[in-house]
Amino acid sequence: MKNYKGGFIGQNKHVAIVAGEFNTVVTQKLVDGAIESLSRHAVSDNDIDVYWVPGAFEIPFAVQKLLKKNAYDGIMTLGAVIKGETDHYDLICSSVAAAIANLNTSANVPVTFGVLTTHDLEQAVQRAGAKAGNEGSATAKSLLEMMSLNDQL
Repeated sequence: MKNYKGGFIGQNKHVAIVAGEFNTVVTQKLVDGAIESLSRHAVSDNDIDVYWVPGAFEIPFAVQKLLKKNAYDGIMTLGAVIKGETDHYDLICSSVAAAIANLNTSANVPVTFGVLTTHDLEQAVQRAGAKAGNEGSATAKSLLEMMSLNDQL
């Protein structure tokens, strides 16, 4: 029996981060956490490209375009959708999650999901580096592990 598991070494890996600008107070912290984690695991700053899109809904479009370039070993998505008083929240969350999942399963490189879906700003801030850790960092680690595993598959 053989077991395969990805590692966390990002040396010579080119990574794209696609981040939604909406709720920038949160998403900037997610991006900062992701970059810090990638750097800590040997991804050079020159090998990290950050693409800012207006909001979470636009993330899948940018990811799809980047996948067609075949320039990245992995792509991570970061954003923050915070519940309001309308159904808009549910529509955006479902649409974005489904689109990113579809891109991930049809791509030749891993696409990780780091879009926060929270009930309020306080929850989002907690998941962007306060008490609950930084989801950007966690998403970066998932991407590193999946890129490593992808090399083995």
